[in-house]
Amino acid sequence: MPDTDTKASTGPVQETIFRRNMRNFVGNRLAFGSALVVLIFIFLAIFAPLVAPHDPAETDLFRRLQPPAWMPGGEWSYLLGCDALGRDILTRIIYGARISIFIGAAVVLVATTIGIIAGLAAGYLRGWVDMVISRVVDILLGFPYLIFAIGLMAMMGPGLINIIIALVYKEWVIPCRVVRGETLVTRELEYVEAARALGASGRHIMLREILPNILSPVIVVSTIRMAHVIILEASLSFLGLGVQPPTASWGAMVSDGRAFILQAWWVSTFPGIAILLLVLAINVASQGLRDAFDPRFHE
Repeated sequence: MPDTDTKASTGPVQETIFRRNMRNFVGNRLAFGSALVVLIFIFLAIFAPLVAPHDPAETDLFRRLQPPAWMPGGEWSYLLGCDALGRDILTRIIYGARISIFIGAAVVLVATTIGIIAGLAAGYLRGWVDMVISRVVDILLGFPYLIFAIGLMAMMGPGLINIIIALVYKEWVIPCRVVRGETLVTRELEYVEAARALGASGRHIMLREILPNILSPVIVVSTIRMAHVIILEASLSFLGLGVQPPTASWGAMVSDGRAFILQAWWVSTFPGIAILLLVLAINVASQGLRDAFDPRFHE
């Protein structure tokens, strides 16, 4: 009976706290609007075959460098114009969202999982485990991220899976440092000491006592890092080390338009705007989530 009453009384309180935090987030118009922009990009990426007006690989040299619809010589069926091969830029931007969002989500998911495991082990076990993990983190942080990723891609070769591996190789150190710092503080709190006094194993304490209470900052940091990963993927594709043609990629589209930047500015500009909008929206929405869900930012 006491356990039932405790669960019954705890559920509504937690639900109320969640609703209050969501109300705070929705009340932040800038953050909520940014979240809607991110959702629109995700929707376009998922339903690209249904939303895109043309085939992304369809070429037509008669429409080479055709301007956007509102400029002289443009057609409304090609709203943002065409590239040097006569491919519809709007269609390729929509399909390019698939690559950017998928790589961003995959890298952050894998890197966060590795970072949580390593950070928990380093922060809770301390000793030689903490020393080894911390030294590896320090070494990886000593290399510039983009140059490090370029070196790995040069060794492994271009490709979707190789991009994910190259970015995960260093991305995990960010959530690892966050988790380690939070764990060092949390492991000294009373409820952790109580669990340890009751004979709970280290694994139980790390996964059941510490991890649920440090997830909030980890989720916020990982969300922000997704925007950074999207920029890195676009940079690698711009350099020709990312996803290879004819697959649409925002970075590759910007690179393709460099030779025509004066006579056909739209080839590079519109993919660049797509990168800017998605990255900015993710960053603003992440800050709004932090302000709404992290109790340290509540007055």
